[in-house]
Amino acid sequence: MARKKGEPECCFDCVPCSEGKISNTTDSIECTSCPEDFWSSPKHDICVPKKTEFLSFHEPLGICLTTASLLGTFLCSVVLVIFIHHRSTPMVRANNAELSFLLLVSLKLCFLCSLLFIGRPRLWTCKLRHAAFGIIFVLCVSCILVKTMVVLAVFKASKPGGGAVLKWFGTMQQRGTVLVLTCIQAVICTVWIVISSPSPHKNTKYYNDKIVYECVVGSTIGFVVLLGYIGFLAILSFLLAFLARNLPDNFNEAKLITFSMLIFCAVWVAFVPAYVNSPGKYADAVEIFAILASSFGLLVALFGPKCYIILLRPERNTKKAIMGRETTNFSK
Repeated sequence: MARKKGEPECCFDCVPCSEGKISNTTDSIECTSCPEDFWSSPKHDICVPKKTEFLSFHEPLGICLTTASLLGTFLCSVVLVIFIHHRSTPMVRANNAELSFLLLVSLKLCFLCSLLFIGRPRLWTCKLRHAAFGIIFVLCVSCILVKTMVVLAVFKASKPGGGAVLKWFGTMQQRGTVLVLTCIQAVICTVWIVISSPSPHKNTKYYNDKIVYECVVGSTIGFVVLLGYIGFLAILSFLLAFLARNLPDNFNEAKLITFSMLIFCAVWVAFVPAYVNSPGKYADAVEIFAILASSFGLLVALFGPKCYIILLRPERNTKKAIMGRETTNFSK
């Protein structure tokens, strides 16, 4: 009942309650606010539970992202089988087989970790998703960085008086470098989780009639340091590969690394503003897209040309062919 101004008390209008309030009593003069997790019905006579929103496995967007993640995992497995089956061929051996295997495994984990961002956020998934993402991506980029350093070391060792350089890039040194770089990210993630870890949050500010379930990052500084460390290694890999791009043809993996890291850096530079401006579940979708796009970029750019030669041009996958190209390039 809304009394008319300047009229007797018996004169009133019947008006509906405002959004989020109800009245289920005849001739009531005020409305009752619904609890935080409830909203008013269309008739404003009862409170109904608010709809919930999160990136689900059952909605079209979640299905598309899940399919892309599983497809990437399958392709990594196929490439890994190809490389293992042809591990004794010059193409695989010349491109540091052990690091290539480790890189393929880490790329497979990159694709799989994107699945942690789909589904209703829980405490364990919020903590695990960013830690797994940060550590796995550093493992991946570390392998690429070490491969680039080995390319430069091998070329330098081919010059007079450069043989001593290779002793710093033996198998143990390569494994140790990847391990140390990955452990640094593990320490960053551990400190972040202990001090102010990501946690699930019910956000009611985006929509009045919906509850958006999301993971808040906790410490923004921790999240920035995690991404910054990945970016630092990626930029370093790109710069080293760019310097080595004009080496002789048998070292042309540097060109592939340069192109792959350019894709990687471009994706994550575009990710930051898109992530900040995306509400609710779309922020998770943007992060998943960045993970999948950068992973597909690395997989196709680094291993696509090699698989093409191994499977379709086997005449180029011989020691004689490689030595022939090497001689030709040096003669120029």
